[in-house]
Amino acid sequence: MTKQQKQLAVLAALMVVAGLVWYAEGAKPVPGALSAQAVSPNYQPLPVENPALHWDTLAHTQKTEYKPSGRNPFSMQAAPPPVDQSAKNPEKHFIAQGPFKEPPPVPPTWPGNVSFFGYGTVPNGTARLAFLTVDGEVLVVGAGDTLLGHYRILQVNNGSLEFQDINTGLRNTKALDDKGAAPPSA
Repeated sequence: MTKQQKQLAVLAALMVVAGLVWYAEGAKPVPGALSAQAVSPNYQPLPVENPALHWDTLAHTQKTEYKPSGRNPFSMQAAPPPVDQSAKNPEKHFIAQGPFKEPPPVPPTWPGNVSFFGYGTVPNGTARLAFLTVDGEVLVVGAGDTLLGHYRILQVNNGSLEFQDINTGLRNTKALDDKGAAPPSA
């Protein structure tokens, strides 16, 4: 007997043993498994008298035409009220349709107790600085500085000062006029 023949004989013997084990285990009931009869002994199928398709109802459904109501199903807004077709003068009964827009946010206002009296740069070429007075006290601010803990200076230009309200994130521009308050005298 060659080596290959021995291997085939061992393989055949193992397959016979595996088949016997599988047959013996398959005949035993599995503990904890429920049969269909044990789950619902009183099962009754639904009483459908005619399980065939109702072709006339299907044909009528397929011929139905979709008529939109004007409401966007992806919007939380209610549909506009129906337009009165019996009105003699349609201009008087105009109803706005479509998405309603919120008014634009109001830009922040410059505080009344802050006035501008000049701007300048440091000789080494840094960004421009603005000179402001707040209730008689001189402040020197540049881009990125915070004013009164409520406004961030974005940019100091030749004729304007761009700022942002820190709480709302809204931006505005304040015109820099040289006629503002003079620096306080010492």
